[in-house]
Amino acid sequence: MTPPLPQLPVAEDRAYPPRESEFTTTFWQALREGRWMSTRCNACERQTFPPKPVCPHCWSTDVAWTPLGRTGTLYSWTRIHAAPAVFAAEAPYACGIVDLDDGLRLACRLVEDPQRPLAIGQAVEMVVLQYRDGPLFAARPLG
Repeated sequence: MTPPLPQLPVAEDRAYPPRESEFTTTFWQALREGRWMSTRCNACERQTFPPKPVCPHCWSTDVAWTPLGRTGTLYSWTRIHAAPAVFAAEAPYACGIVDLDDGLRLACRLVEDPQRPLAIGQAVEMVVLQYRDGPLFAARPLG
């Protein structure tokens, strides 16, 4: 069994909680437990993120929940200083695009470490930000 993702406690509620549907409940419950997963199509065998009940590649509805890669490379990033009102209290903060080692590309919040400044091309690992009202995913530098 794969060990859980690192979990970082955050002593506040999420500024903009995600909408959870009957379908995405599996994803959010797994993330609460530190499991990082999404859907893979059983027909064409392609994985997608975010999870989808219909494969965007072949339109099959035969999908299964499978683990995602836990590490990747920082493709790009930015620091947001002028944030939307709902995130203003968190500014400045970093967001980036991560290429997971298993081939998926996703956007997420970045957890900064003064000992390892963010740099394009650096190795990152996925983490769970455990807010008081539920989880969110993020990436942080490895090493």
